[in-house]
Amino acid sequence: MLKDDLRGMWAIMLKDLRAYYLKPPNINWGILLPFAFVLAFVIRDGVTLGGASNDLANLTPGLLALTLLFSASSMETIVITFERRIGALERLLLAPLRLPAMLAGKLLGGVVFGLVTTLAVLLVALLIFGVSGINWPLLVAAMILSATAFGALGALISVAVKEVFEAQTLANAFRFPMMFLGGVFTPVASMPLGLQIVARALPLTYAVEALDTAIRGGPTSLALLDLSVLTGFSALFFGLAVWVLARRVT
Repeated sequence: MLKDDLRGMWAIMLKDLRAYYLKPPNINWGILLPFAFVLAFVIRDGVTLGGASNDLANLTPGLLALTLLFSASSMETIVITFERRIGALERLLLAPLRLPAMLAGKLLGGVVFGLVTTLAVLLVALLIFGVSGINWPLLVAAMILSATAFGALGALISVAVKEVFEAQTLANAFRFPMMFLGGVFTPVASMPLGLQIVARALPLTYAVEALDTAIRGGPTSLALLDLSVLTGFSALFFGLAVWVLARRVT
């Protein structure tokens, strides 16, 4: 049974990557949207490249976190909702494959897509923004766990609605507040206490902190706590997605 589940997860991931994810428009959108948000912030505040503060390099953790958030969750919501709409998701369950494994295969597609687009952004940061001194093991762990948490959030949203436009609307209702409260543009510590409490309930906050520690340095113990919280969010979102989907297909 485990062997069948693993084989099915791998096949579903590859199928989704070929059919949905790895298309030039999707990759471009996953990369350009976070850049557009950060560029708007740069223009508004007059941030400059280079100099002693190297402000653009300091924005890199937030840029990577935004790319992971939008790329890992956006197509996830569309793909699962679309296949539920046409009955393709239910047909997958006719194979010797348990429901959690099937949904995990869908999740892996979003995770891989998120990592691919984020690697492209990281390359730009390395070549243009002057980012250096990276803790690579921590960075890799933070990127993988962040992509998993955001992909699981996308999966949960997709199984909670029936139509693609509903999934996109609901996803944006979560993503845009996270973007402004998750520490991407404004440090969480500088926010009012009420907003800090809200920020601590958002997975993006922990993704930004872990990526910031990996890129700019800081206490490793704090980063390990961030990674643990991201793991918890991943398990929570995925568990809820499995529970909701099981109730809808049975």
